[in-house]
Amino acid sequence: MTEPDNGPASEQEPTPAEETPPAEAPAPPSLEQQLAERTADLQRLQAEYVNYKRRVDRDRELVRAQGEAAVLQSLLTVLDDIGRAADHGELEGGFKAVADAIHQLAAKHGLEPFGAKGEAFDPAHHEAVFHAGESADVDITTIDSVLRTGYRHGDRVLRPATVGVVEPASEDAEPESAVDPAAPLTDETPDE
Repeated sequence: MTEPDNGPASEQEPTPAEETPPAEAPAPPSLEQQLAERTADLQRLQAEYVNYKRRVDRDRELVRAQGEAAVLQSLLTVLDDIGRAADHGELEGGFKAVADAIHQLAAKHGLEPFGAKGEAFDPAHHEAVFHAGESADVDITTIDSVLRTGYRHGDRVLRPATVGVVEPASEDAEPESAVDPAAPLTDETPDE
């Protein structure tokens, strides 16, 4: 096979790359430019390291607080038992010293009890299991009795307080009627 003859090479049209003169190589950056680039790189790396260190410290503190909260939460049943023993007058002698030491240790690690009688009711921190009626002595829904103390560690509620609440007396309360509550209810209206 013979190749087609395209004619002499001088007759072919030059390509655009052949027409342009070769470009000069860019001049190397000056020392000031190199120094500015290296300084910017160093500052970027330093900022990344500082952010990394902050993130690690924050995560480390979070893990420590979660571990501490887990241990304190496991002590809640022991604290409940100590509270019941104190309510029944069984907290005496050496057992009282141990109970006091446990309470001090829990407080040292940030465990705070809450949910005492007379506190304002907060559904985010208290679990109301019964309604004890209304009282003119309170202005807002208030804790009337505590069935189980609540505990928090910092801002985190480990266990809500289980309580009974009392409502403020309503102003539109109707006075008791003269109807005998023991009388049977009938559909008939009394004769006047």
